[in-house]
Amino acid sequence: MTEVITLLGSNLAMLVGVMLALWAISITLKDVSFIDSFWAFGFILVAGLSFVLTPDGAGARKLLLLGLTAIWGLRLGGYLFWRWRKEGPDKRYVALLKHAPGNVHWHSFKFVFMMQAVLLWIVSLPVQLGQISATPAALGPVAFLGAALALTGIFFESVGDWQMARFKGDPANAGKVMDQGLWRYTRHPNYFGDACVWWGLYLIAAETQAGWAAIIGPVVLTGLLVKWSGAALLERRMKRSRPEYEDYIARTSSFIPMPPKSGDLS
Repeated sequence: MTEVITLLGSNLAMLVGVMLALWAISITLKDVSFIDSFWAFGFILVAGLSFVLTPDGAGARKLLLLGLTAIWGLRLGGYLFWRWRKEGPDKRYVALLKHAPGNVHWHSFKFVFMMQAVLLWIVSLPVQLGQISATPAALGPVAFLGAALALTGIFFESVGDWQMARFKGDPANAGKVMDQGLWRYTRHPNYFGDACVWWGLYLIAAETQAGWAAIIGPVVLTGLLVKWSGAALLERRMKRSRPEYEDYIARTSSFIPMPPKSGDLS
């Protein structure tokens, strides 16, 4: 129990400290949008610190959790940082801070940086608890299933983001709805991929005595992606700005990839 408390406490303290530094940078930049890229990079920091703080953990499981987290985080964080530099401030954060009561910097501190620190800490529970010394030490079939699911998620998220970037980069597509490639089978291949990654990491961790309790991590992430800040928020904005989005909703699965409904046979 002491090892768990030390591990979780150290990671939370690290995240709070990093978020304080990023908050100070946001005041200088007058923009908080870069926090999205750190959301991905932050998981690598948590996985890395957990690796260092669990010297008695099973080496193969620790390396698998750290390696998959690093691949996912570097790809996503790099993409989000590139998008921020290319497109500028995120409209979601601009709207949030525009209507902030009281001091805008204090509002961003509480509801952007500290909230993300806590959420990141919770979602990352699989890569924290999964690295603690536990039985069994060897990777089993559930861990290999988890690795396959995580790699599938990285594929979906990477290809979905690449397809969307190409679509938005073509001036002929201005104002249109992206419904090609993976986006033909799910309205949110990137969010679906994200969920797969963290459910996969959870399966890797769940073979251990401590790791199975980390299920709150992927549950919270899936809720964020589907109901709160992810798909639901994006779709409300798309319905307002693109009337044809309703037709896209009618024929395309909301989250889990499925064949498009009849009427879209092109």
